[in-house]
Amino acid sequence: MDPHTKATPVAPLASVPDPRDRAEPAQPSVGHSTSTAERGSFCLAVCSCGWTGPARRSRDLARKDAGRHTAG
Repeated sequence: MDPHTKATPVAPLASVPDPRDRAEPAQPSVGHSTSTAERGSFCLAVCSCGWTGPARRSRDLARKDAGRHTAG
């Protein structure tokens, strides 16, 4: 059996930077600023307050998690 020679190597999940890691401490903000971050094949919602949602395979569900976080 021939090895897979056309496979594209992918960095391990541990090498993907964590969006919560910052060089400077987070400044308190008036409101929440949410976004999504890719971690391998997963997407998660992150907020400027330090909150992170669960890892999802669906970007839409991650966006909905962020919307629920900012709403309440």
